[in-house]
Amino acid sequence: PYRDNVDAILNAPLTFRDATGAVRQVPISSVADVTYGTTYGGIKRKDTHRLITISSNVLNGYGQNDVIAQVTQALKAFPTPAGYTIRMGGAQEDQKETSDFLGVAALGAIALIFLVLVTQFNSVSKPLIILTEVIFSIIGVFLGLAATGMNVSIVMTGVGVIALAGIVVKNGILLVEFTDMLRAGGMNLHDALVLAGRTRLNPVILTATAAILGLIPLAVGLNIDFYELFNSGHPHFYLGGESVVFWGPLAWTIIFGLSFATLVTLLVVPVMYLLNEKIRAAVTGRDVNSAPPAVTADREEVAAATPPVLA
Repeated sequence: PYRDNVDAILNAPLTFRDATGAVRQVPISSVADVTYGTTYGGIKRKDTHRLITISSNVLNGYGQNDVIAQVTQALKAFPTPAGYTIRMGGAQEDQKETSDFLGVAALGAIALIFLVLVTQFNSVSKPLIILTEVIFSIIGVFLGLAATGMNVSIVMTGVGVIALAGIVVKNGILLVEFTDMLRAGGMNLHDALVLAGRTRLNPVILTATAAILGLIPLAVGLNIDFYELFNSGHPHFYLGGESVVFWGPLAWTIIFGLSFATLVTLLVVPVMYLLNEKIRAAVTGRDVNSAPPAVTADREEVAAATPPVLA
C-alpha cells in the first residue's frame, strides 16, 4: 500500500521504546525526510558480487569477433576504478567455454589415437611420425582460412579439427605399414620408402579427393528441392541458405586440412621414417637396412601359423 503513496509512507507508525521502557509510536515523518533523486532500478549480483551488464547487438555487415576485438582494445584505455573489473560475457564467454572444451576433446582424441597406433605398431616413434599429419592438417586449415578470408567458427572449426585428427592419420598408417612389410620381405630402407610412396600414391590421392568432393556441396550450401523434383521435375538448385552458415565452416575446415595434409604426407612421412631409422640404427648399432625386429617377428608368426597348401 505504500509503494505509490509517499504520504502513506511518512504517516506509517514507527514503534520504539523510550528511555523509561514504555512502548511508543511516532510517524516516520518525525524522524525522516523525503528527498527525490535517481538510483538503480535494481541491483544484480553474480557470485555475491554486484554486476552491471552492458549489452548490444551486432549490425549487419560486421563480424562479431571483429567488434569484440575493437571493444576490447577500447577498454584497455578505459581507466578502471579500484575494486572494479571488466569482463566480456555473453557469446564471448560461451565461445571461451566451448574452445576450452574442444581443446580438451582434441587432446583426448589424439591420446586415444596414439594409444591405438602404439598397440598396432608396437612402437612409440612410428605413431609420433604418423601424428605429425595432425599438425600439418591444422596448418592447412589456418592457411586455407587466411587465404580465403573466411571467419573462424569456434565450434564447427574445432569439431572439424577433431574430425581431421581421425581422418588424416590413415594415410600415414598406409605408408608406414607398407614400408614395414617391404622391409620385412628383405628390401633395403631406401627402396622400400620409394616403392611404398609410389604404390600408395594413387590410393591416398583418390581417397582424399573423394572425401573433398563429397564435402564441397556441404561447404558451398548446394540445395536441391526434392519435393519439386519428384512432383514437377524441377529440382530448383541453389547455393547458400541457412545450412551453409552452420555446416560450411566444418566442411571447409576438413577440406583445407585434408588437402594440405595429404600432399605433405607423401613427402614428410617417408623423410621422417628415414631419419627415425637412421637415428635408431646409430643408437642400437643395427644395420639401417635390416628389418625392424617387431615386423620380422610378426611376419615369422604369420608364416608359422599359415598351413601348407597341398597341390
